[in-house]
Amino acid sequence: MTATTTMPSGGILSRAGRGSTGNRGRKRRRKPAEIGIMVLMWGYAALVLAPILLVVFNSLRPSRDIFRQPIGIPTSLRFESYTTAWTEANFSSYFVNSLTITVASVVLGTGLAVLAAYPLGRYTFRGGGVLSAYFLSGLLLPFRLAILPLFLLLQNLGLVDSRLGLVLVYAATGIPFSVFILSAFFRQLPIELTEAARIDGAGEFTIFRRVMLPLVRPALATVAVFQFVPLWNDFFFPLVLLRSTDKWTLPVGLTRFFGEFQTDWSTLFAGIIITTLPLVVLFLVATKQIIAGLTAGIGKM
Repeated sequence: MTATTTMPSGGILSRAGRGSTGNRGRKRRRKPAEIGIMVLMWGYAALVLAPILLVVFNSLRPSRDIFRQPIGIPTSLRFESYTTAWTEANFSSYFVNSLTITVASVVLGTGLAVLAAYPLGRYTFRGGGVLSAYFLSGLLLPFRLAILPLFLLLQNLGLVDSRLGLVLVYAATGIPFSVFILSAFFRQLPIELTEAARIDGAGEFTIFRRVMLPLVRPALATVAVFQFVPLWNDFFFPLVLLRSTDKWTLPVGLTRFFGEFQTDWSTLFAGIIITTLPLVVLFLVATKQIIAGLTAGIGKM
C-alpha cells in the first residue's frame, strides 16, 4: 500500500514540477506582436536620437572636420564652439532672457489658473457653467489673430519692448488650457477630504493650500511643462513685442546667430545644443510627474 501510494503522488509531483517549469518557460516567450512592437519602438527611438547625437558630436568637432566628413565621432572633446556661442554670439543674454520670461510666465499663469480652477472644479454655483465656457473659449481662439489690438493695448500701457509685457501675454495664453486641466483634477478628488478638513476646523484657504494643492501636484507639473515648452520655443511674440536686441529670447536670437555664423558649423551646432538643453533637462526631471498627471486625469477628462 505504501509503495502504491507513494508512486502516484511522486508521479503527480514530478508532473506538476514539469508543468510549472513548462509554464515558466512559456511565460518567458514573447508573442510575435510584442516583439514587433518592441522593434518598432526601438527603431523609432533610434530614428529620433540619431540627429540629436549627430548635433552633439559635430558641436565637439572643428568646422574643417565637419566639412570633410559631416558624419563622424569627435576624436577629442573640445568646447571652444560653446564658448564662442555663449560669449561672441550673445547667447548668455538670450538664454537669461528666455529663462526669465518663460519661468515667470509659467509661474504667473499656473498660479492664476489654479485659483480659478479650484472653485470651478469643487463647487457648484450660479454662472459656473458660463465661466467654464468662457475659459474654454480661450482654447478655440488663436491669440496670434489678436496681435494688432494686443500690440496697441501694450503700447498704450507702455509695455512694448518690455519683458513684463511679454510675460503678461504669455501668462494669459496659458491660463485657458491650465484651467481646463486643473479643474478636471480638482473635480475628481473625494468630497470627504473637504468635509473631514472642515470638521477639524480648517477654513477654505487652509483646505485649498494644505489639502487640495498637494493632491494635484502631478497636474501642476503637467500643466507647467506643457506651458514651458511652447513658450520657450515661441518666435512670434518676442519678434513683434521686443525691439531691443539685449531683450531678445533664444528663438529670435537664433535668426541673427545663423546669419553671423553661417560658415562656422561647429558653433552653430553648439548654439542648437544650448537652446534645446533646458527642454531635455526639464523632461528628464519631470517625466514621472507628467506621466502621473496624464494618467490620473484620463477618467475625468
